[in-house]
Amino acid sequence: MKQRTKLDLGEFLPYLVNRAGMIIAEQFGIETLARHQLSIVMWRVMAVLASNGSQSQINLAELTSIDASTLSRIVTRLVRTGLLTRTRSTTSSREVVVMLSAKGNALVARLIPQAYEIEAAAAAGLSADELAVVKRCLRRIYGNMKGRPAAVRKSHQKRVAI
Repeated sequence: MKQRTKLDLGEFLPYLVNRAGMIIAEQFGIETLARHQLSIVMWRVMAVLASNGSQSQINLAELTSIDASTLSRIVTRLVRTGLLTRTRSTTSSREVVVMLSAKGNALVARLIPQAYEIEAAAAAGLSADELAVVKRCLRRIYGNMKGRPAAVRKSHQKRVAI
């Protein structure tokens, strides 16, 4: 195979995925989340908990793709605002379990229709079948990258500030 030496960003998958994701997150953040003093990562934590129920912080980090130290700060902030609760696990005194509070559940329930509106705006012009293919492909791409040695190493490393 001939080695390519010029990068066409308009055809480069990582660029396209990032660009689409960034504008969707930015618009959802501005149109919906900002009025509730939430960031997109805070929303991701709340949405994962709403979908999957209470989680250990370790599982929550995996499900949200947020590194553990950042997640800890986000959870602490959401606990302070009354949107989450954090308790020690009944099976391990070292494990912390996080869940949505009643206030958090109520807020997520109000925000879900707006999340679907932003998804519909992003998917405008795509048929239901095309959208299903896009989602299936993105899940496969994530799985492909998650299984790469670099991704595995990163998940086991601590970040060091330079």
